[in-house]
This record gives sequence, C-alpha cells and structure tokens, in this order.
Amino acid sequence: MKNIERLPGVGEKTAMRFALQILKWPEAKARELADSVAELHRKIRLCSSCFAFSEEDPCRICVDPKREHDVICVVEDPGDMLAIEKSGAFRGLYHVLHGVISPMDGVGPEQLKISELVSRIARDGIKEVIIATSSTAAGEATAAYLCDILKGTGTWVTRIACGIPMGMDIKYADTMTLKRALSARERIKT
Repeated sequence: MKNIERLPGVGEKTAMRFALQILKWPEAKARELADSVAELHRKIRLCSSCFAFSEEDPCRICVDPKREHDVICVVEDPGDMLAIEKSGAFRGLYHVLHGVISPMDGVGPEQLKISELVSRIARDGIKEVIIATSSTAAGEATAAYLCDILKGTGTWVTRIACGIPMGMDIKYADTMTLKRALSARERIKT
C-alpha cells in the first residue's frame, strides 16, 4: 500500500481503496497491471532533444515537419506539455525542464534541463522561447532565472499570460492573479 501512496494525489484512504480493489481481481489481472507498470520503464525514455517522455528518440513532436522548429515552449514537466498539446493552440516545439528552481527542496538550475535549453537555442537557431512555467513562487523564480540567462542570446523571450480563468467571478480572484491579468491585458480590435 505504501507504494500506491507514492503516486501524486493518492493519500492513505485512496491507496487502501486501490489495494482492496486489486486484491479482488484475479491474480492474472493484477499481474497484468504490474507488467504494464514495468513496461513503462522498458519502453518509455526521454527525447534527447526536448526531454519529453517518448517511445521514440527523437519524439514525434520534435521530428514533425509541420511544426514551427524555431519556437520552443519551455514547460516544467511532461504533463504541462500534454495539456498545451491538448489545447491545440501551439504548433512549435517543447523543452521540458523536469521541475522548477526550489532551493528549499534542494533543486537548483543544475538539476533541471536548463543548460540543455541554452545549448539547443544556440545550436538550432531558435527565434522565440515561450516560458510556460506555473505562476507559483517556484515557477516565477524559474521564469525569472530563464529570462536572465537568455538575455543576449538574440532570442525573443516571452512568458505565457496569467490571469482570470474562464467562468471565474473577478471578486474571488486573489491580488496577484488580478495584477497579472491587468498587466497581461490585450487590446481588443475595434
């Protein structure tokens, strides 16, 4: 049960429910689940270019000729990349950092894929880097660090806008969200 609790979002009660459900299954079905998990580690690797999880190296996104190969969207983890892909709003390439700078957790720039990003920008003639880290303190610190080290590269560095989510009543937004929403406002074409 302790191994199940290691999964993100799974607490003691949920782990117990999962374990009890697995115990109800026939042994063959439980082995199939265990084999599936082991197979993930055999089949999936990091793309040597963007560091996303992939069965191929380089991944399908990195080799897709229909994508913009001079624009990179920098994300914290593969889940962020998948969310952006699902939106269909971005047609460039990605770079997965595999975390954020968090000194309290012992994570500095050297533990992330930042040096690989800098090398990739120089090597591949990247024109724009979109920083798509979260608006948490660690995400903002990482974005600021990236902006600082990318100065002077000749690359246009942008940051995704943050603000009021669709369907949210403004009066329930926190102060920082309101500040970001106002500073990232766009002109309406009239």
